[in-house]
Amino acid sequence: MNHPSIRLYIDGAFVDGRGALRLEVRNPADGVLLTDYAAADDADLRAAVAAAARGFAVWSRKLALERFRIITAATALIRERAAAIARILTLEQGKPLAEALREVQLSADIIDFLAEEAKRLAARGVPPRTAGVLSQTVQRVPIGPVAAFTPWNFPANLPARKIGGALAAGCSLILKPDEQVPGTCLEFVRAFHDAGLPPGVLNVVLGHPPHISSTLIAEPAIAKISFTGSVPVGKQLGELAARHMKRYTAELGGHAPVVVCADADAQAVARLAVVAKFRNAGQVCASPVRLLVQRARLDAFRDAFVAGTQALKVGDGLAEGTNFGPLVNERRLALMQQLVDDALACGGRLLCGGRRIERPGWFYAPTVIEGAPERARLQSEEPFGPIALLDAFDDLDEAIARANALPYGLAAYAFTRDLATAHRLGQELQAGMVGINHFGVSQPETPFGGVKESGIGHESGLEGLLGCTELKLVSVAAP
Repeated sequence: MNHPSIRLYIDGAFVDGRGALRLEVRNPADGVLLTDYAAADDADLRAAVAAAARGFAVWSRKLALERFRIITAATALIRERAAAIARILTLEQGKPLAEALREVQLSADIIDFLAEEAKRLAARGVPPRTAGVLSQTVQRVPIGPVAAFTPWNFPANLPARKIGGALAAGCSLILKPDEQVPGTCLEFVRAFHDAGLPPGVLNVVLGHPPHISSTLIAEPAIAKISFTGSVPVGKQLGELAARHMKRYTAELGGHAPVVVCADADAQAVARLAVVAKFRNAGQVCASPVRLLVQRARLDAFRDAFVAGTQALKVGDGLAEGTNFGPLVNERRLALMQQLVDDALACGGRLLCGGRRIERPGWFYAPTVIEGAPERARLQSEEPFGPIALLDAFDDLDEAIARANALPYGLAAYAFTRDLATAHRLGQELQAGMVGINHFGVSQPETPFGGVKESGIGHESGLEGLLGCTELKLVSVAAP
């Protein structure tokens, strides 16, 4: 399958956008234009909102079991088409094909889990305090039409969380995937279309992000906003949502610390950290960034981590054996270089990488910097790219204080063989997700979200489903 043509999906039909703005999709491995397409205009947005309102009226009345059957029919199609969808994902986003295939398959699992959990959303009975009151139940009901916005780094996984949570709960959805990587999401939508999802339940619009977000958030029919992206944009959308009294979930940036204690196997941890750090070329919100290693194990960790980094096979994500692909666009290259140059100018020591790779496409060498001082931008700004910071610490109090020093709080990791230390780190590291002795904090069954400026609310897991529901008390008295 070649890269597909890009169209909007409104009220059960794939349609061309009517906007004058045309957007491009390019292959980040070589910069070649894959396709271009017309953005949505205001009439398209109004049509999507009207369709979502009609779709909600139909979908919210279906039993959870009926919704489950349609949703899982769609995910079965996604699994059948996974290889073709993964190729589209790699073409437009750049990650290695094996990573793309795992993402597509895991995304189907995320949606299935949420649909399964929706069958078990039970009402809670409350004993009445007044004679004649026959029953009081606290119910979970669909919140209403949802508007959701996703970035470019996980073109299948991030839309899947929003599709799964909204549709399983009985909500309709207007989804705006990132304009650079729309093809993957549209293939998921095609699976729902082919599975018989009623018109209007799922809609996709594409175009200028600020205009689409401000328009949809202001629409009275939209009840819930869900956003994944940067902290500054998340704050802006949160302000807009509050202005219109809309429920809001935001999964924002991270700057994850990794605390490696002296009793850990430094070389084994380093090998795991290389995989976690440079997955998707470091373009992961929960990616480890600040590697804090107890001084006694620093040399062993450094040697193994740098060796593993330099052994990564850089290339086109479709090429055999590639495990490190390009950045998503050329703008990211300039930002990586600015951050690296600043860290080195502040006194950091470059251990490897630190430059653009001279080849077609948007490749930046996997980079490790040691000893960058706190004033370096990299110590406080999320790089969202293939840059790791290595530093030593002397005692656990120091490591925890440094790990918690930033306003981010999405993910944190720690490695130790001591049970008491493990429990202390689990309690004291300030993050929505803490991995002790592994990096696998994101699973379909677990909530994904952060604390502090890393977000509000959660997606995936039961919590991702509950975020698309509203509480309703129904109290019935005898007539």
